[in-house]
Amino acid sequence: MAVRYRFGRDDQEEDVHQERRRVGLVLARPAKVLGEEPYYHEFLEGLERMLTPAGVSVLVKVVTDSEAEAETYERWAADGRVDGVVLTDLAPDDDRVGLVLRLGLPAVVIGAPSTASGLPTVWTDDLGFAREAIRFLAERGHRVIGRISGPPAFAHTQLRRTGADEEAKARDVRVLHAEGDYSYESGRAAITELLEAKPTAVVCDSDLMALAVLDTLRERGLNVPADISVVAWDDSAQCQLAVPALSAMSHDVARIGELAAGAVLDAMNGVPPAVYEAPAAHIVVRASTR
Repeated sequence: MAVRYRFGRDDQEEDVHQERRRVGLVLARPAKVLGEEPYYHEFLEGLERMLTPAGVSVLVKVVTDSEAEAETYERWAADGRVDGVVLTDLAPDDDRVGLVLRLGLPAVVIGAPSTASGLPTVWTDDLGFAREAIRFLAERGHRVIGRISGPPAFAHTQLRRTGADEEAKARDVRVLHAEGDYSYESGRAAITELLEAKPTAVVCDSDLMALAVLDTLRERGLNVPADISVVAWDDSAQCQLAVPALSAMSHDVARIGELAAGAVLDAMNGVPPAVYEAPAAHIVVRASTR
């Protein structure tokens, strides 16, 4: 049996079946955030569900910054440690795209095709889904809406901000932006900042930040949804278990992982790059919105 992925594992740990092919995934985020954030657990489950039957294992490396991520790709390519890689959280004109092309590593990008420079991509319509989230709240009478984003350098963060602002302008509502890093602590800090402007609703770019918002509002004596509505983003099981249960822009994250697996297998087999469109997200309404 192959060694399964673990957040924070050392990339020197070897798969017990040396002959198996490997796909590498480098995550430049704090290990604590990855341990708590459900998105990558679901993504990796989908990835492995498709790769394991094909005789391919997943090698996960958690690093502190982009320089360490680049060094990991260079070392993996030099040692022949992986047969392909999955790139996430790209910025516009991201250096990693040119790097994996130079290294000859088959790769797939999770993100907008505009970031991939000819690499295959698994694409979700972040701009359109952000518009839908703002539209959902505006149609329920909210005129001042807070939005807690992920890191602003990420292309998907920029697309979501653009979509939210476009829909706000079309609906004549005001969107207030605060930045987080997907961690619980950043969600608490961001909602504290936003509350000064008295929004009646908040959209969060991750479920973990939405949970932090619920806790912070409760501590401040604010009722959800009577005083303020809250919308999460990925719709993990944590949204359903929250009190009150969180409305969310629901994504099939495991399916995104499956599409990434198929795309990277295609890349490893020399199939020309393509865009693999993820299933459309949609709002799931629960008790956190009125």
